[in-house]
Amino acid sequence: MKKLFATLACVALLSAGFSTVAMAQNADSTAAAAQVDSAAAPAEAVAAAPSEADATAPAEAQQVETSFHQSLKTKFIEGGADFMALVAITLVLGLAICLERIIYLNLANTNPDKLLKDIEDALIKEGNLEKAKGIARDTRGPIASIAYQALLRADQGIDIAEKSVVSYGGVQGGLLEKNLSWITLFIAMAPSLGFLGTVVGMVLAFDNIERVGDISPTVVAGGMKVALITTIGGLVVALILQIFYNYILSLVEGILNRMEDASISLLDLIVKYNVKNNK
Repeated sequence: MKKLFATLACVALLSAGFSTVAMAQNADSTAAAAQVDSAAAPAEAVAAAPSEADATAPAEAQQVETSFHQSLKTKFIEGGADFMALVAITLVLGLAICLERIIYLNLANTNPDKLLKDIEDALIKEGNLEKAKGIARDTRGPIASIAYQALLRADQGIDIAEKSVVSYGGVQGGLLEKNLSWITLFIAMAPSLGFLGTVVGMVLAFDNIERVGDISPTVVAGGMKVALITTIGGLVVALILQIFYNYILSLVEGILNRMEDASISLLDLIVKYNVKNNK
């Protein structure tokens, strides 16, 4: 269910982003049409100069915004559709995995203090082991799962309970670090694809030199532009994914530290329970 929820959330975020872009484009086209209609309206010759001056500022702002998006598209095409498309796919896949991990880790990040307090009340104060198991079973997160496995073996001695905590803690730690290797792969692939485009651009530049028989700047500029644009694209994608990867690592480390602290406190509660009940 967590994977399904994370996948649906990723799709919803991407859909929201596409819809926002579409709404922005529609808003730009509506504003442009409104400006054209206002400019075409008849006006007196004396009032024409101030009207045109007032309409110039928004038109220039819209032109700057449109030119930015247009230049971004132009640079994407100039960088070579093949290599830039691969870089863009790397970014999309890397971000999808990052979003899935962030959602999963936030769902797994529960409050261990409240869980241990409820287990202590049921186990020590009430002496009800089954109630403590139910509390751990009904709470989500890796800490609750480890606590449930330890409580299942509380009657078998502290050594067995400790071994179950260590073994199941390793399993939960592996689940927390799942798919992180794919993110590191995309971080390495993005600049590699950019450098590959750089090599291809240099080859194109030398081909143009060979064909023309001249080393003038106009001959070399096309290939050098492809080389630089693909390199920039790959480095930007790698930087974006690296930021998300470090954030995910910080979440994983925080959960692992809380798991270790909660495991020690849980084993102490099991020892107290066994001593109290002479087990």
